[in-house]
Amino acid sequence: MSVFKVFVERKQGYRIEAESVCRDLRDNLMIGGLENVRLVNRYYVEGINEEIFEKAKYTIFSEPQTDISYDNIEYGKDDMVFAVEYLPGQFDQRADSCSQCIQILTQGDRPIVKTARIYILSGSISDDEFKSIKRYVINPVECREASFEVPASLEDRHEMPDLVPVIDGFTEMDRCEYKDFIAKYALAMDEDDVGFSIKYFKDEEKRDPTLTELRLIDSYWSDHCRHTTFLTQIDGVKVEDSYIADTYKDYLNKREEVYKGRNKPITLMDLGTLAAKYLKKKGVLKNLDESEEINACSVKIKVDIDGKEEDWLLMFKNETHNHPTEIEPFGGAATCLGGAIRDPLSGRSYVYQAMRVTGAADPRKKVSETIPGKLAQSKITTGAANGYSSYGNQIGLATGSVTEIYHPNYVAKRLEIGAVVGAAPAENVIRETPEESDVVILLGGRTGRDGCGGATGSSKAHTTESLVKCGAEVQKGNPPEERKLQRLFRSKEATMLIRRCNDFGAGGISVAIGELADGLDIDLSKVPKKYEGLDGTELAISESQERMAVVVREKDAEKFMQLALKENLESTVVARVTKEKRLKMHWNGNTTVDLSREFLNSNGAEKHTFISVEKSNIQNILEVSSAKHISPIQKDTFKSLMSDLNVCSQRGLVSRFDSSIGAGSVVMPYGGKTQSTMPQYMAAKIPVLKGETNTVSVMAFGYNPIIAE
Repeated sequence: MSVFKVFVERKQGYRIEAESVCRDLRDNLMIGGLENVRLVNRYYVEGINEEIFEKAKYTIFSEPQTDISYDNIEYGKDDMVFAVEYLPGQFDQRADSCSQCIQILTQGDRPIVKTARIYILSGSISDDEFKSIKRYVINPVECREASFEVPASLEDRHEMPDLVPVIDGFTEMDRCEYKDFIAKYALAMDEDDVGFSIKYFKDEEKRDPTLTELRLIDSYWSDHCRHTTFLTQIDGVKVEDSYIADTYKDYLNKREEVYKGRNKPITLMDLGTLAAKYLKKKGVLKNLDESEEINACSVKIKVDIDGKEEDWLLMFKNETHNHPTEIEPFGGAATCLGGAIRDPLSGRSYVYQAMRVTGAADPRKKVSETIPGKLAQSKITTGAANGYSSYGNQIGLATGSVTEIYHPNYVAKRLEIGAVVGAAPAENVIRETPEESDVVILLGGRTGRDGCGGATGSSKAHTTESLVKCGAEVQKGNPPEERKLQRLFRSKEATMLIRRCNDFGAGGISVAIGELADGLDIDLSKVPKKYEGLDGTELAISESQERMAVVVREKDAEKFMQLALKENLESTVVARVTKEKRLKMHWNGNTTVDLSREFLNSNGAEKHTFISVEKSNIQNILEVSSAKHISPIQKDTFKSLMSDLNVCSQRGLVSRFDSSIGAGSVVMPYGGKTQSTMPQYMAAKIPVLKGETNTVSVMAFGYNPIIAE
């Protein structure tokens, strides 16, 4: 079939985005000669006839009320023009949505749609300025400059090997070769982990590993997945401040009381969790919900529904996406929220409120002051806000609190935190130990290259090459797909079939399915793909927000898949639980992974450190004076404080986020007599499917517990 094309542009009066881009380029790049910017969306489509294309032109590709459609784009002879498209393998939500809509229109096969954004610049612009505009607009992590030639076909053809390569000579490496080996394969593991792996394969498996095994191990043991930093054993502590030293001594005393002589290493993780263990031992922490599933922090609460108390589970989780947001602001921040949602969602709860806390350097800095290898702070800040709010608004999640902190040190790496609250009736959630012959169903979105290496990428330092080399690590969010998962998991009929569940966060299939049971046999060839050309390694480690792995009894698989189909969700049996405690993967009929569960759970070589806490230098921001008049020094201090970015109103930022979705929010972003006071907490009603509830969940910025009252 032919490749059809159409160009779509907003009518005059609706070109808000184009005007915003024009102002951005003038202000940030200091291009005074730029007079106007036009933005045109280009669509190529293949797989339909001309009659369907003409119908789609004015119903799917454009809105006649606000858009103009062109068969061929026109512009002035002095205008400067370039087009931008996603990199191959990157998920394009606009193209995917168009393709689905055309399929609904035809009731046939889904066509191929590819999109590009065309920039038409008018004014007095030099060649150097034009190059700087393209560098500013085109983020090499996610997109590239597009050609204006119409391709003969939109199908991507890929050649790939039938076998996953083996790392020949791995078990014979000397320690002096470890550093170069880590650099060659861009691994997150350190030299001790490499040595630990060599010993295992040499002594236990008596063979060299496959590339898939190497990537899987690197993901499993990454700081992102196994919290290596927090689990590093602390061999000694030196504290100079007495009040901190007293607190540390109190921690050591309570450790003895909790562990009673057990040889438990001191780690940052233990420092952070001992208080809960102590309260539990004392019988104070009675409402903590515990299970072998590690999805989100869960507490047992009572929910008042029409005057009757019911047992519910309240779950909360926060997700940081600092690395991906630093290199691809929109996608990184969008999937920060999607990643936070997926954890309590995999716990079968409905996520109904979110909080966003971010840290940035000064976004007012000129683009010319940007550190080499990084994006401009203004681009990161605005792109991240757009990404997070876009995901939340599409999936229908109220963002009850938004705060951005500004500090020069955030120029090293941005802080992007998404925190969410979810809840579910306790009777809807069962958690059981998978047994031999149970099956694993992959549920939700298809697998693509976006998200390959996200866990290991976020566990490595950001370098000047990150913008060029880390594109595949950033996932592309698909909020409508995750919304379908939310609807399915609100069905008691569906959740009662799930014995165990895990989300496709860091590590993809290797971790999401790999953690479900001690013994697993996975067929990677059955994994649904976004496009052809993915090899066994990519299928094993690609992560995303919009997929779940659920364990069900074999007899319940068909029923569960039918329930998923009602929500327009793809589901496929891709693995079985086995008695043997090994993780096995197969691709194209060949075994690509065959590893001992004990080896994987070891988390690699032990890490050790010493900690020194230097004496703190605490100074009051404002000097307290008993004088009746403010001194000149205090005047300067007040002026400095009031002009600080962290004191300025963030109403403009907050207004990008919808806090009213779901009609459950109790506290709005601004309150008080003049609706100008920003609260320090967020509160919402527990979402129920019937009646009303007086139960409210409260989450405070800077205060971790969520309480129900």
